[in-house]
Amino acid sequence: MREALLRWFAANGRDLPWRRTYTPYEVWISEIMLQQTQMDRGVSYFQRWMERFPTPEALAAASEEDVLHAWEGLGYYSRARNLLAAARRIRDLHGGVFPGRREDIAALPGVGPYTTAAIASIAFEQPVACVDANVERVIARVFDVDAPVKEKNAAARIAALAQELLPPAQARAHNQAMMELGALVCGRKARCEICPLADFCLSRHLGIVHERPVPGRKADTVLLDVVTGVLRHEGRIFVQKRCDRGAWGGLWEFPGGRVEPGEEPRQAVVREHHEETGFAVRVTDDYGIIRHGYTTYRVTLYCFGVSLDGGAWATDAEGLPVPPVLTAASAYRWASPQELQSLAMPAAHRKLADRLFAAAPGPAQASLI
Repeated sequence: MREALLRWFAANGRDLPWRRTYTPYEVWISEIMLQQTQMDRGVSYFQRWMERFPTPEALAAASEEDVLHAWEGLGYYSRARNLLAAARRIRDLHGGVFPGRREDIAALPGVGPYTTAAIASIAFEQPVACVDANVERVIARVFDVDAPVKEKNAAARIAALAQELLPPAQARAHNQAMMELGALVCGRKARCEICPLADFCLSRHLGIVHERPVPGRKADTVLLDVVTGVLRHEGRIFVQKRCDRGAWGGLWEFPGGRVEPGEEPRQAVVREHHEETGFAVRVTDDYGIIRHGYTTYRVTLYCFGVSLDGGAWATDAEGLPVPPVLTAASAYRWASPQELQSLAMPAAHRKLADRLFAAAPGPAQASLI
């Protein structure tokens, strides 16, 4: 099995940028990026990241704002904040050199058991098996694991089999081959006719490939109705920076929130603006709906343009209103349309900003700014 797998990988492994040098820093960044991200998208982000932050020292010296902006579009922004924290740990505790001991790798923020194993084996050739979703699927089929792969006993069996299969002197190639096989051949729709392990596969022998892996309980989808309002004043747009906690901590957004039961979206955006900023606003424009999904959530975002509705507001040095309160944010700014492009924003808010402000202002955009 090992020999057949390694021959297949030598002939069919993809040419990925981090596979050209296997430097620990590049392997680490690629592993973090490819969590929850498709390969093609991950490669393009990886290449841009390396141009901007080519070393752990360069990343450690960056601001959180720069890191979040470089990460924008990949989602799960805690990964980016953990990368920055880990780079600073590498700088402060390891002299800027990525550590090779497994316990030091595991101590880095955001690095769990799988990522520790992946870095140790792929970057440092240590004999430890990597078990991701692709490997789970391959082993569940080849060895006919007849329980959901995330259940305790099944997971333990898969981990033991993965380690038993590992050739100690070829950990890098073997682990990548297993993951590559699961991604390219033994996918959700198995391509048994070209699989190098077809002759060894119990599920194929039994004619139950389509029944493995055994599916686990599917998480319920949560539907959310949310509003946001683009507040404009004197050619500027009000944005606020979310508090550090939560999925989008540290990102910039237009104020808004969930639509309460029995409430119309137009009412909700006025209420949310007042609750989050203290500003009284009125709806001036309807910018339509943006639909966005993440994990088990399906979000319908109702987008509006709003303006200040009376009131005597304190002003800053530029004469722009200062919000009386910030209940859902750590900072605010009145940004120009051009400045919005440099701010890290959640995906749905970036879609709205691009829809309204990406183009240079001209006659067609005059009413939007």
